[in-house]
Amino acid sequence: MSPENYYDEFLNEKGKPRSTYTKFHSWFLQQRKPSLKKRIAKVEEIFRTSGISFNLSDDVSEDERLIPFDVIPRIIAARDWEKIEIGIKQRVQAINLFLKDIYSSQKILRDKIIPTELILRNSSFLPQMIGIKIPNDIYAHISGIDIVRTGASNTYVLEDNVRVPSGVSYMLENRETMMHLFPELFSVQKIKEINSYPVDLSECLLENSPLHTSKEPIVALLTPGTFNSAYFEHAFLADQMSAELVQAGDLILDGKKITMRTINGLKPIDILYRRVDDFFLDPLSFNQDSLLGIPGLMEVFREGGITIANSPGTGVADDKAVYSFIPKIIKYYLDQDPILRNVRTFRCAVKNELDYVLCNINKLVIKEVHGSGGKGMLVGPAASKKETEEFKLKVLSYPERYIAQPTLALSTCQIITNSGLSPRHIDLRPFALASKNKIKVTAGGLTRVALKKGSLVVNSSQGGGTKDTWIVES
Repeated sequence: MSPENYYDEFLNEKGKPRSTYTKFHSWFLQQRKPSLKKRIAKVEEIFRTSGISFNLSDDVSEDERLIPFDVIPRIIAARDWEKIEIGIKQRVQAINLFLKDIYSSQKILRDKIIPTELILRNSSFLPQMIGIKIPNDIYAHISGIDIVRTGASNTYVLEDNVRVPSGVSYMLENRETMMHLFPELFSVQKIKEINSYPVDLSECLLENSPLHTSKEPIVALLTPGTFNSAYFEHAFLADQMSAELVQAGDLILDGKKITMRTINGLKPIDILYRRVDDFFLDPLSFNQDSLLGIPGLMEVFREGGITIANSPGTGVADDKAVYSFIPKIIKYYLDQDPILRNVRTFRCAVKNELDYVLCNINKLVIKEVHGSGGKGMLVGPAASKKETEEFKLKVLSYPERYIAQPTLALSTCQIITNSGLSPRHIDLRPFALASKNKIKVTAGGLTRVALKKGSLVVNSSQGGGTKDTWIVES
């Protein structure tokens, strides 16, 4: 598909700004190129001073790099955002009801809404979670729901991230950078604020404190360490929340509590915002070789002595095969039709769907069901014949590990290049916080942009960049 056939959110088919961009475009045309370039050059200085970096892998030997940032904002009208926000709330509510069910009565399986093997044989389903009482029945406290557009009114959910969703620190720093470099833009039009996210996150965690806590709960953020690709975000959020930033070596089981070593002795932790994957959380319950977890954590969790956010086992709702059933999950638990649509998904574990995928692989995007960061996938239209044949063998060897989706004509937004404005594909990750009887969605989210011309892969780990996201009144 040629670039002019994609829906560009900034410019229409005639190269004129759409209504949401009229004020920004007017400002942009008034800027002198030398002055604008000078201010754009300051972005790298700001990011480097703030430490806004991203490691391309979890290999400590790899060099960190600054995440590319484009100063052209992604602008969404408030009236369009309202539907997205309501749809995300509906989705997060249904996912939490689903997680509660599969770790208790499993009624949805008995009613045959979802194939039993898809859940019980899922590597992200944790039998250790069955029967554990969760405060407020909230399993996914923090969610990142990936949204894409293919037209003015065509919005889809591409993925649900409810295991350990990341990227919110870049969203916040992008806004801070724009306000620092271009303060005049924020007086031209009313842009919804996002700066309250750390406070909202802290309140969300406190509202989901353990059942047996009577005093002011203590929050700690558990990080794998400085070598982790998202360590900047871990340190940033802990600082913004005034929470303790801890690693496994800082924590120890003391009686029925997880405690933190301090110069004044052991200090109990009540809420653990973990940025460590399930299988490394507790070597006594999961991977016995893990050095990233706390021995005995799951027993304290089971006894109600600590809240873990997000709860272990939420990754089953991240599964891209389970994703294909989210519309049915919404209907089953809420008796509502989905507000946000899914992308059509073919499960390779199903024989006739596998046959279709193999016959049409050059038209589809193939993904691992537990894949993330743009890894382990094949974009059929962009793949060579050799890559396609090799990927076919992978799918045939383990069909249950893969799903396929049509190659979407993702919307674009203009970026600044050396030769002027140029369109690049984008997606959006809004963040939602769930507590008792309340789901709060941040006004906007992290817009990721594929900086390579023609590329559909927006992930930072695959060379993508980011933009500030504005929700504006018409």
